[in-house]
Amino acid sequence: MSSENPSKRARTGGWHIPASAKAKRTHNPIRAIVDTIDLSKKNPDKEFIPLSLGDPCAFGNLFTPDVLVEEIVKNVRSFKNNGYINSAGSVPARQAVAKFMSVPEADVIYKPEDVIIASGCSGALEVILTGLLDEGTNVLVPNPGFCLYQVIAEAHGANVKFYNLTAESGWEADLAHMESQIDDKTRCILVNNPSNPCGSVFSKKHLLDILAIAERHHLPIVSDEIYGHLTFDGHPMYPMASLTKKVPVFTAGGIAKEFIVPGWRVGWFTIHDPIGALDELRPGLMSLTQITIGANALVQGALPALLTPAAGSKTESELAKFRNNYLGVLQSNALVTAQEISKIDGLISVTPAGAMYTMVGIDTKKLNFDSDTDFVEKLLTEEAVMVLPGQCFGMRDFFRIVLCPEKSKLEEAYSRIGQFCKRHTK
Repeated sequence: MSSENPSKRARTGGWHIPASAKAKRTHNPIRAIVDTIDLSKKNPDKEFIPLSLGDPCAFGNLFTPDVLVEEIVKNVRSFKNNGYINSAGSVPARQAVAKFMSVPEADVIYKPEDVIIASGCSGALEVILTGLLDEGTNVLVPNPGFCLYQVIAEAHGANVKFYNLTAESGWEADLAHMESQIDDKTRCILVNNPSNPCGSVFSKKHLLDILAIAERHHLPIVSDEIYGHLTFDGHPMYPMASLTKKVPVFTAGGIAKEFIVPGWRVGWFTIHDPIGALDELRPGLMSLTQITIGANALVQGALPALLTPAAGSKTESELAKFRNNYLGVLQSNALVTAQEISKIDGLISVTPAGAMYTMVGIDTKKLNFDSDTDFVEKLLTEEAVMVLPGQCFGMRDFFRIVLCPEKSKLEEAYSRIGQFCKRHTK
């Protein structure tokens, strides 16, 4: 009988390296749809106009503010931001975020220990949801909505339950439906305001109504406010944490979209806990940051100058000018989009109120398409215009437009879409 230790025996039967359960559970529903769209089929005789990618850098007309670029160059040359820092963020960076996110008039004053800096807003959301969700639990998320919430939850063996946003109400949540989705496995309600993909901005009353539901069911709010400073005239933004002293609120944000640097991968979340409900969770969230040993130290080094410039300084003035110009482009493009889409018979326009997107409805009674993906594929083939089908965001018979390109590009795209819809009228 062999005395060889069984644990040291070579495995027989050839190589087999299985994927982990988490790897198998991780699935991005957008890819399942977008990857079926063949870009090689776009009309070669027309200039390609992509209105699909939610990256403000992608179109060549919007640029990072000079003061941020200069701050990064200065920090590179200083050699002071090349080493490891606290996994939850450097102290100066967390102080800057705390001040930037505070709402003094609502008595919401964050301290550095209320801030965790992560690898983009996506990384912040992953830390929050990982800290809140166990296998078999669930999070309520908007439909239509950004699919990352679902990807994160399901990767960890948790579930999502969708609550409806309705176009007829300007993409506000169906509150009765939201509350009906709550069960004993629900751990939080996720709110995305302003919305990707809808471009909606919730009113103060609507946010208070959502908070009332959260309070009744003792559920924290996860508020994705990455587009919080990109709202249009007449649509004020109310940070959710500023509206409650009875509900814990995690607020996720970052510099990606507001400062046109999505590739720099620095975001954050703040912890608003007016009732002391998160004392047990806080250490766990800190522990989760240690998996990746923190976000980009070089970019964090620029956050104090970017987020908290000295009052009356040249930096403050230049950043204000940058914001006004950037927001002016988005708002002007939003108005052009609403006006031009409303002229196209068979399309249903909902005027965006913020962010950099709008969802457009397809009237299948008037237009001869089998689905929104059919619409998108034929539009690409015939007119070389690319939009994302609503199914990417859980909403059939809609498509999403990105508002970032030059106005002339948008106008050309809408002219082609109008001709396209005329050809496909029933």
